[in-house]
Amino acid sequence: MNTMRVDRPGMLSVLQDDGRYGYQRFGVPVNGAMDEWSHRLANVLVGNAADCAALEITLNGPTVRFAQDTLIAVTGADIVVTAAGVQLPTHCAVMVRHDVPIAFGHCRRGARAYLAVRGGFSPDAVLGSRSTNMRAGFGGVAGRALRTGDRVAVASPYREMLPLARMMVQSAMATVAAPRPAGVDGPDVSDVSDAIRFLPGPQWDRFTPAARKAFEQETFTVSSQSDRMGYRLEGPALALSVPLEMVSEAVSFGTVQVPPGGAPIVLMADRQSVGGYPKIAYVISADLPRLAQSMPGTALRFRAVTPDAAQQELLAMEDRLGAIASEAARLLGPSPA
Repeated sequence: MNTMRVDRPGMLSVLQDDGRYGYQRFGVPVNGAMDEWSHRLANVLVGNAADCAALEITLNGPTVRFAQDTLIAVTGADIVVTAAGVQLPTHCAVMVRHDVPIAFGHCRRGARAYLAVRGGFSPDAVLGSRSTNMRAGFGGVAGRALRTGDRVAVASPYREMLPLARMMVQSAMATVAAPRPAGVDGPDVSDVSDAIRFLPGPQWDRFTPAARKAFEQETFTVSSQSDRMGYRLEGPALALSVPLEMVSEAVSFGTVQVPPGGAPIVLMADRQSVGGYPKIAYVISADLPRLAQSMPGTALRFRAVTPDAAQQELLAMEDRLGAIASEAARLLGPSPA
């Protein structure tokens, strides 16, 4: 059985898949990857289903090694990754020899990198998901971030010898990389120089004209108090026209709530299932990966779009991922039956 051993845990390294759906009515958060695009991309680069569990690495990465030769891919933030001291390419599949230390450095641009392995990480699923819920302490590896000495199971549903593995064996090299698929070098998810696009929320019209104008035209800064549950934004206070009493209602990834103090909070992957604050906006799904890569201190601007535009952006992302998955499968080549 293949396992990943943790030599150094990094700042915050947690297992996440596409989330724990179907239990929000019981108050269970969805969790899942913060940057869903990079998570899914890492998986398809190694031939996995896009929703397999991968390792989410925040700001400062771990050092790990595998018990067997393993196909990996690293995506997301700009981060230096080395194997046996040699820098590895990112955003492509790389075969790594067993027991070779794979060291992740600091994120130079962006906040989160993703490590996927062929077959996926396979801790026990909880409520249908392997995602880590650190607040409740379940999922992933005992409901917590990785620690030194942890061993994480890697699914090996069948034995195979990919062309990359044969090349590595024949060359006696520690790693062999596949070419980067066409389409990977698209929009940079760590680039927030363009405005984050949003749809007006259900209470948009309950805010003052000045508040609505400020949300669209002023700059906000990601607070140091931000985390996987929510991004707190510093900037102009957003005021309601009149005080509003609300019954708590369901919230989604990207909901922008405004507490009484007027400082907006963008709800992220570990968000609660319901919220009782007025919702001024929803960040569109296509821009959530860029938001998730924003570090504390990042300046953000927001721009309203139509529902049709938001849908077209999401469909374009799905088409792009499908094309990359097909190209990645071709580059990996067939394994013998």
